[in-house]
Amino acid sequence: MTDHKGQAGKPAPKAESRVYMEDTILRMQGIHKWFTGINALHNVDFELKKGEVRALIGENGAGKSTLMKILLGIHQADAGEIEFMGKKVRFREPKDALDAGISMIHQEISLIPTMDVAENVWIGRENKFSKGPFINVKARYQATKDLFEQLGIHVDPGKQVSVLSVAMMQLVELARAVSYNSRLIIMDEPTSALTNEEVELLYSIVRKLTKQGVTVVFISHKIEEIFTICDSVTVLRDGQHVRTCLLNEQIKMEELIQMLVGRDVSHSFVKQETKIGDVVFEAKNFSRKGVFQDVSFQVHAGEIVGFSGLMGAGRSEIARAIFGIDRPDSGQLFMHGKEIRNTEPRKAIRNGLGMVTEDRLRMGAIYTMSVKHNTTIADLFRMTKAGFVKRGEENAEFHRMSEKLSIKYARESDLIKSLSGGNQQKAILGRWMLTKPSFLILDEPTRGIDIGAKMEIYQLMNQLAAQGVAILFISSEMPEILSLCDRTFVVREGRLVHETNRAHTTQEILAEYAFGVSRAKE
Repeated sequence: MTDHKGQAGKPAPKAESRVYMEDTILRMQGIHKWFTGINALHNVDFELKKGEVRALIGENGAGKSTLMKILLGIHQADAGEIEFMGKKVRFREPKDALDAGISMIHQEISLIPTMDVAENVWIGRENKFSKGPFINVKARYQATKDLFEQLGIHVDPGKQVSVLSVAMMQLVELARAVSYNSRLIIMDEPTSALTNEEVELLYSIVRKLTKQGVTVVFISHKIEEIFTICDSVTVLRDGQHVRTCLLNEQIKMEELIQMLVGRDVSHSFVKQETKIGDVVFEAKNFSRKGVFQDVSFQVHAGEIVGFSGLMGAGRSEIARAIFGIDRPDSGQLFMHGKEIRNTEPRKAIRNGLGMVTEDRLRMGAIYTMSVKHNTTIADLFRMTKAGFVKRGEENAEFHRMSEKLSIKYARESDLIKSLSGGNQQKAILGRWMLTKPSFLILDEPTRGIDIGAKMEIYQLMNQLAAQGVAILFISSEMPEILSLCDRTFVVREGRLVHETNRAHTTQEILAEYAFGVSRAKE
């Protein structure tokens, strides 16, 4: 959980006050939705006014995505009515919703990586730039450039999407949604991969849109940001509407969190005192040309060491090279004092390492596989005899881990993509726990998941540390770093520029070193 402050420890800016317009743009009444064995939505009402920014929040599995997918025509409601712009509607597919004036920016990037930015923005609408069978590529490029300039987005429309950062892809997704001239835009975790500067750009775009009468639904797990940008909030829990209210001084963050999870979580967010043991992992002068340089640090048994810093500083790149995903140019790695060479992830696993990667969509969950196989895959070599997997052992290990981590799923054969983000992340954590690592790297493990699932992951980190596991924890949320880490390194431009222990760590110190403005000698 983060506090109601910016990353540099300063109070987050208040959202501009807006005059609410009385016009109701959307009314969803008595929405019910059943899936196999699950009552996903039960008699949910959801109403929006023209020009407001409504936060839609709830734990993963609370029904947020299902409600929005029903609005978009991806799912059909089993009961209930929808009225948009004064007319009763029942969209059969997303194109119907788009044509009516509703668009959505999904948390999972849906751009086509082999196409350039302009092609992705106008995909499906090439007729705007065509005469006969030919597309006027220059006109499409210029239209994209004009749109980006209007929004303040600095991306070359001619660049291939595959070379963009996740943050830039997210901004291109936003521009595409705006290009439809929609009257209602749904934003699902739009800031999850953005830097502070990019978040401010997104906020300014949202404010521009609402001044033009556009309504925004803002789905977020970052409680502090909804107080910054949203006018009102709707809370869902277990498929039911809990409360809708204005966001003002009369509702406090703690009250909102309790509404979200149905329990008090105020004391769950702290590293428990554990016995710090011998050095488990050590990196010495670890370098990769142009990416990171002379990285040296140790992690002890029972210790949580944090990597703080800005996105692009090299935190994830260091972790990837340690785990054998990328190849370093020089330096040494040691486990329990013995030098190791992780030339590939398989060797890293056998050397006692585990890693939850930053990008759950592209490098974590294997979406074509079941929740069971996603959980057991890293430990299958131990369950294999004469080339055959011992299915009984695999099933037993999966059920043990799913119960331990409270992974919610209907059937073990369900594809992992059918699970909520929090449950996907717990399955990935279970994958590495099965391998019993001595050193576990957690790269942004709580990104894009709800507060309840976050607390479960924090608790799990405490349990692993108590068992003597050494943990490297990479996070962009400073309150997580402050509360969970015994020691923290600040990474800037591929170097470890500052080390501090918990007693002397503050948001201001971390921000100063991350931005390179500290007067301290580095």
